[in-house]
Amino acid sequence: MAEVTLTANVDSRPIPSLSSYVRGKDVESGQWVYVLSTRAVLDDSFASLSLKRKLESGRISPDEVPEGVIAGRVAVADKETSLDALAAAAEATRIWRSVPLATRFDGWMELLRATIDEHGDELVRLLTLEGHPLELAKWEISGMRELTRKETTQYLRGQLWQEFAVDGRRNIVRRQADGVVCITPPANAPLVSALLGTMCIPGGNAAVVRAPRTAPFGVTYALRHLIAPILDEIGAPPGLLNIVCGHPGPMLDAWINSPHVDDIMYFGDVPSGLKLEGRCIEAGKKPILELAGNDVVLVWKDADLDRAADALVESFYGSGQLCMIPNQAVVHPDVADDLIARVVERAKALRPGYPDEEGVLLSPVLRHDKFNQFLADAVEHGATVVTGGHGMQIDGTRDSSGFFLEPTVLRVDGLRGAREADVVKHETFFPLLPIVVPEHADDDTLFDGFVEFVNTNLYGLRNSLWARDESVIDRFVSETVKGGLLKVNDSHIAFTAPLPSHGGTGLTGGAFGEANYPVLRTTHLQGVSIVATDSARPSEEKERDAHA
Repeated sequence: MAEVTLTANVDSRPIPSLSSYVRGKDVESGQWVYVLSTRAVLDDSFASLSLKRKLESGRISPDEVPEGVIAGRVAVADKETSLDALAAAAEATRIWRSVPLATRFDGWMELLRATIDEHGDELVRLLTLEGHPLELAKWEISGMRELTRKETTQYLRGQLWQEFAVDGRRNIVRRQADGVVCITPPANAPLVSALLGTMCIPGGNAAVVRAPRTAPFGVTYALRHLIAPILDEIGAPPGLLNIVCGHPGPMLDAWINSPHVDDIMYFGDVPSGLKLEGRCIEAGKKPILELAGNDVVLVWKDADLDRAADALVESFYGSGQLCMIPNQAVVHPDVADDLIARVVERAKALRPGYPDEEGVLLSPVLRHDKFNQFLADAVEHGATVVTGGHGMQIDGTRDSSGFFLEPTVLRVDGLRGAREADVVKHETFFPLLPIVVPEHADDDTLFDGFVEFVNTNLYGLRNSLWARDESVIDRFVSETVKGGLLKVNDSHIAFTAPLPSHGGTGLTGGAFGEANYPVLRTTHLQGVSIVATDSARPSEEKERDAHA
């Protein structure tokens, strides 16, 4: 396995450089995207971004940059390389889809599990390079470990191939590969999203991954130096995994127009995702969308309030810039004051910091305008700011021009009109948590309102409940239709095998949204019936049995 240093150097040692990866080979272009260390950007954002522009335009040499500023660089793929990646993938999948599951699924999962175990710390470092706080990065890698657990692999393997003996026939229900899957991960979490996307490969597909120009290093490094060797070890054909860095618009256009492409897996915002969905359908390609979440946490009157408060504070992890965190809570009025007090106490204890520091959970929020707009709209609709509401510097000092935002808790009284405020109706993507307190009513009426509130949400990623009453839990599980994942009395963001980590309904997953196992979403059901040539025809066997 090739070694690439993850720390920047500008003396006699080279800067970590990564090329495009097509047909099993590194392909250079001469044009580079430079990735700066998060510490350098946080210490002096203006100077760092100015430096980045000069480097990418060739006005200065990397040798002129102070040590520790450049984390690495990634080649920008030219048009010919991007198109060749699609052709290479099409050639590879024609071979790969016929490889037995024992190799392309069992072998892949075994080696992937070993790779994550061996290189977990390395993956965490790559995530902190993307700006993910250390504790958050560890949580993200834990999700990949759950994906490779025995319970998950057994479930997925069973879905890919089931066989039955019926009336002298060998009947098989299996999932066949769609073919070439193009993956465009989001700028806020490119590495782990790309890793998730490559789970299309054990289904028999080939993958083309676009490393986003804003954060290409972690994606390119992890796929090239950790995932590609797995494919080499199990004898996969060259071109099964291709990595290209480029602008999303031209690359998506090429994917839509290419006869080689079968599926497009898109991570991003709702308007862009739904527009892409329409274009995919028109072009005869399968859209697999991972869009926004606006998750609801329901807290009943008998809930464990300390654990529920812990789960709600997950709303502020990464400063709210994750799709699968709690976005709002609906709390029984009998315990609302108590719960809000506990959430506020925990929110105030969170602190900003450099992503590679222990105990830091807040990330920089580069633009505060939407936060301020949502906050002002909520207050205008009657919400009360319980804590937070300001920008701050990395040392926690309040400052409207700081990189960070205070974890902010809102109280919204009344369930019926709660969605009139944008902070409740839509995903926010910053540390702003509305806690909705319904009007007093009998418990049956209240819980009817709770479930209706979840099921009428425009989004549907994860939803969760905190309650002890078994009848309340049963109703939540049986009546909640929105969401790719439901959680009861558990961390909202925790991963647990064999349940899916992604996927959802409504604006979260588009018209075809559901829980997303990429190995299943990028394949299609096929039935096979085989009768041995030397056996009696099934109709003859039935006739003989009838006369017996």
